[in-house]
Amino acid sequence: MKINGNAIRPGMVIEHEGRIWRAVKIQHTQPGKGGAYLQVELKDIRSGTKLNERFRSSQNVERVRLDQKPSQYLYGDGEMFTFMDTKTYDQSTLDKNAIGEDQILFLQEGMIVVIEGYEGSPIAVQLPDTVVLEVTEADAVVKGQTASSSYKPATLENGIRTQVPPHITAGTRVVINTTDGSYVERAKD
Repeated sequence: MKINGNAIRPGMVIEHEGRIWRAVKIQHTQPGKGGAYLQVELKDIRSGTKLNERFRSSQNVERVRLDQKPSQYLYGDGEMFTFMDTKTYDQSTLDKNAIGEDQILFLQEGMIVVIEGYEGSPIAVQLPDTVVLEVTEADAVVKGQTASSSYKPATLENGIRTQVPPHITAGTRVVINTTDGSYVERAKD
């Protein structure tokens, strides 16, 4: 499906220069001279390479529709990760490049994810927006830093360091945003 160059949004998948790209960041730019354009940071879905490209509103780009299958994460063995389709129970294996280094840390056994495919082959994994993780190590609160907007560093069970409020201690389960690894709230379980 053809769309205008200024209709590109983050997360959208397009075909450009014969390759499939995901828009990561966009920025509308209105120079003093000349027409406005959209500066888009693209990431190649298959190889992971990045490209910065300008699209004007007069340009048309091809938006790609991906097949989406809900799947359950079963296990990983270093380089390869196995998922099971929740409807057909077929298993598929993806390498760590298709998942992304930053997302692998959030995978948990039994987690329901969405596997995106293009022309019959799986190319990407969409994690849930948030996951629940346990804090394994949290720095002590510095006296005088008890204002509501203060945060302290903490280490989660998957090894990621993030900022948490002062009342969070080691052993507390917290909800973490999977896109940037930030603290959302204390887990309600």
